[in-house]
Amino acid sequence: QVQLVESGGGLVQTGGSLRLSCAASGRTFSNYAMGWFRAVPGKEREFVAVISWNGRFTYYVNSVKGRFTISRDYAKNTVYLQMNSLKPEDTAVYYCNADSSPYRDGRDLRTDYRYREIWGQGTLVTVSS
Repeated sequence: QVQLVESGGGLVQTGGSLRLSCAASGRTFSNYAMGWFRAVPGKEREFVAVISWNGRFTYYVNSVKGRFTISRDYAKNTVYLQMNSLKPEDTAVYYCNADSSPYRDGRDLRTDYRYREIWGQGTLVTVSS
């Protein structure tokens, strides 16, 4: 059974930093592109960042470029999201998920995450102004 466990969220002031973690289990996630997504009440879940299966390629939504960095640790089967220079508009519940097919660069995951049925509980990030 696929399981995704996000952690690391919290309350931080504008300009602060947080590091989110996503521990994946249930299949060989090291062969899959992984991504971070976020949701706020009343809005659709949106793509934030994606990393390719081999870690060579990363993609970010424009609003976080230069502030967020996605990375992965294959030994720990964990994906991270380092968030710096946080803004109130970054406030959301953050989720991670995996690509549907292995050995891809993750570009498709930026949009087809909407079809994923399995999600973790997410981790809440609140940025105060």
